[in-house]
Amino acid sequence: MNKVLNVKCPQCGTEFSYYDSKFRPFCTERCRMVDLGHWLEESYKIPDTRKQENTINEKELNEFEIEDENHNPLNQSPNIDEEEDDETNYY
Repeated sequence: MNKVLNVKCPQCGTEFSYYDSKFRPFCTERCRMVDLGHWLEESYKIPDTRKQENTINEKELNEFEIEDENHNPLNQSPNIDEEEDDETNYY
């Protein structure tokens, strides 16, 4: 007794007999190779659903003031409005 199970190819959608195909779950070698190509090109991606803990974005990082041993702020942006010496400008 032969088993009969007609399914659709996940690549092209063609209906075929699952147990008669040597390329299952695909209908042909072409569909199998196309699917493999998608995996190799990383077209298929599995979403990362893990909760990311202990991550701080740049905005949160700027809310904290980091100081050196003399309590001088380390994470302040340089003041662009200050005039610099002509010797330090390299054009």
